[in-house]
Amino acid sequence: MPVPKAGATRHGPSWLAFQAFRRRVRRFSAGLMVAASLPIAAAAQGISVIDDRGRTVQLAEPAQRIVSLAPHLTELLFAVGAGDRIVATVAYADYPEAASSIPRIGTATQLDLERLLAASPDLVIAWSSGSPRAALERLEALGLTVYYSEPGHFEGIAADLQRLGELAGQEERGAVAARDFLDTITELRDRYSTRPEVTVFYQVWDQPLMTVNDQHLIGRAIELCGGRNLFGHLETLVPRPGHETVIAADPEAIVSGGPGEDRPDWLAEWRSWSQLTAVRRDNLFFIPPSLLQRHTPRIAEGTRMLCEVLETARSRRVELPR
Repeated sequence: MPVPKAGATRHGPSWLAFQAFRRRVRRFSAGLMVAASLPIAAAAQGISVIDDRGRTVQLAEPAQRIVSLAPHLTELLFAVGAGDRIVATVAYADYPEAASSIPRIGTATQLDLERLLAASPDLVIAWSSGSPRAALERLEALGLTVYYSEPGHFEGIAADLQRLGELAGQEERGAVAARDFLDTITELRDRYSTRPEVTVFYQVWDQPLMTVNDQHLIGRAIELCGGRNLFGHLETLVPRPGHETVIAADPEAIVSGGPGEDRPDWLAEWRSWSQLTAVRRDNLFFIPPSLLQRHTPRIAEGTRMLCEVLETARSRRVELPR
């Protein structure tokens, strides 16, 4: 994952790169008006984008039959107006509601290649770090066009929206979705990134106990909200600290994605450690995992919720009488 934590300050290289990307998206939107007047030239040139592995992905014309190999990829395609082009996807691709009716070809990590090939896709959208590598190599060997997605930061999500829009012939929808997403992220960063720091433990899973480092998109969301991820400095993308380690770190806030959209079960377990600052101040917060753990435009909503709960933690710094 790119961009170290130190580079994410308002005037650091990550911030400058972020603003430069926003300007590129705006220029792209303006250029659509010109491009719309040149349909014949555009068709002759075909479509060419660079995916998140740095590969050039080319199509002679916009994709009409798309296979999506992860829930967040399916959501990204719907966000750019290409949901009706998806002929197959994987388990747990459940947003928006229309995604539930798309035929399934396995899970994000285990694919039924026979059913995938039977869908006759002209474009496969793959999750670079999650989709099974051997299966993807076979698909490419068979001549299928594969786009690899791995949006590790906010501008990466915007880039995928823009590129997927191009590949599906929805350039304008993709550009607008990218711009709107970045505008929301900028608004949140301007409002919260310089607020007093809150130390945070974010729980991804419970058995074993899992969190994220600062290279993960959730780690970047914590930083954007003025938080400090207590395990952000670790090299492992998804560290596995024990409960004792978390207790020793004594986070001011504990945030959980929970095992489901409406089951903040994991937070209740922390209440048995009353010595924790987060427990003593009732700073145990739940955010639906689909809003913060899927790399889609909805992570802007999840980040807003995260910023708001950290603001709540700041408001509780006056100790109650014992």
